[in-house]
Amino acid sequence: MAGTKALLMLENFIDGKFLPCSSYIDSYDPSTGEVYCRVPNSGKDEIQAAVKAAREAFPGWSSRSPQERSRVLNQVADLLEQSLEEFAQAESKDQGKTLALARTMDIPRSVQNFRFFASSILHHTSECTQMDHLGCMHYTVRTPVGVAGLISPWNLPLYLLTWKIAPAMAAGNTVVAKPSELTSVTAWMLCTLLDKAGVPPGVVNIVFGTGPRVGEALVSHPEVPLISFTGSQPTAERITQLSAPHCKKLSLELGGKNPAIIFEDANLDECIPATVRSSFANQGEICLCTSRIFVQKSIYTEFLQRFVEATRKWKVGIPSDPLASMGALISKAHLEKVRSYVKRALAEGAQIWCGEGVDKLNLPTRNQAGYFMLPTVITDIKDESCCMTEEIFGPVTCVVPFDSEEEVIERANNVKYGLAATVWSSNVGRVHRVAKKLQSGLVWTNCWLIRELNLPFGGMKSSGIGREGAKDSYDFFTEIKTITVKH
Repeated sequence: MAGTKALLMLENFIDGKFLPCSSYIDSYDPSTGEVYCRVPNSGKDEIQAAVKAAREAFPGWSSRSPQERSRVLNQVADLLEQSLEEFAQAESKDQGKTLALARTMDIPRSVQNFRFFASSILHHTSECTQMDHLGCMHYTVRTPVGVAGLISPWNLPLYLLTWKIAPAMAAGNTVVAKPSELTSVTAWMLCTLLDKAGVPPGVVNIVFGTGPRVGEALVSHPEVPLISFTGSQPTAERITQLSAPHCKKLSLELGGKNPAIIFEDANLDECIPATVRSSFANQGEICLCTSRIFVQKSIYTEFLQRFVEATRKWKVGIPSDPLASMGALISKAHLEKVRSYVKRALAEGAQIWCGEGVDKLNLPTRNQAGYFMLPTVITDIKDESCCMTEEIFGPVTCVVPFDSEEEVIERANNVKYGLAATVWSSNVGRVHRVAKKLQSGLVWTNCWLIRELNLPFGGMKSSGIGREGAKDSYDFFTEIKTITVKH
């Protein structure tokens, strides 16, 4: 550690106060490979204190009217928007994504998450039915569940943390959240805004640390009845095991192996730039990124040539470079994992058209030890290959030909995941037909990543359990009760 600059030291936020921890772990700047921050290495004691604070804050917060809670959420949104540049700079440095992406997507969407749920909480209605012949009336009420355990990932740190915190708070729950230990800075910065916005102490508690220590303590705590998790399938399996004895409510948003299906009547002028983006945005570190591209044989050669040309123009650079399309991957270990898939593809006889091992990566001297990788396009690969079946979560995509509609639907569905898919065709009938048959929670046609927050978000099969969105998040973060009154 000798010779390094003063490190940023984070603290847990429990019961409205920042509290130091007895032990810390290093956090690295992905663009340089250097330690720049120290994150609390919390455990059971910190979780116990956070749950206690959340339980004590629950009666007061849950008894506030939706209008009062909405006002507080809007205040958080306003403060976050006023600090947009500061948060964008921090998110880019911490995660490795380009500053441009943090400015235009991550932080604005975090602001929108608070505003969206501040509004949606005001528009839920209850059901009422009458049984006149028995002199009874039935109605339903929804009540907050209690302490919500929220675990968010490192790829979209504040974006996905706020997507959980906002609906949990809006519905009247209190929160104990665990961000990824790899990207904790913006969650820590958010705590100051929560206090300024008038969020009462104990309503939102953020405890930093690793999954095995903090995550397991949170998930197995008997007084946390609900867990919302975004991350990998193996972690979700562990969460399910630890939650089972307590019958907790679970929402699990997991990985994907998302196909793009490009038919011969697709508009390639629109399809190619959109598919480059869907493959490599945020270094390919988005669960919705395209990693299998099926192209109809009659246009396969033209598509591949144009796609590779466009990919080579996708500039990899330091996150602060305004011309960079892609920054650094999250960690050295993750970079090596992603590279290993390219090596395995080569060993299987695949061809690498551009990127890893083919083109030269040009970086400033200071960034030579950063976790950068060129966007990589693979062909001549079998559907059974690990590159076609496993989630790589990096800037790697495979392009393969297909003949018929029926064939490509079967091949697209032939993986354990079912999160998202894209279909490119100018035939409206085909678009509807294929979208209906794909085993995916989301299907975009002739576009990618256009989201309507009111509508359900989530996956099928090993891509998760449950949905998020206006109604779906409200349903998850509340319990329904039927009341019958005889008059």
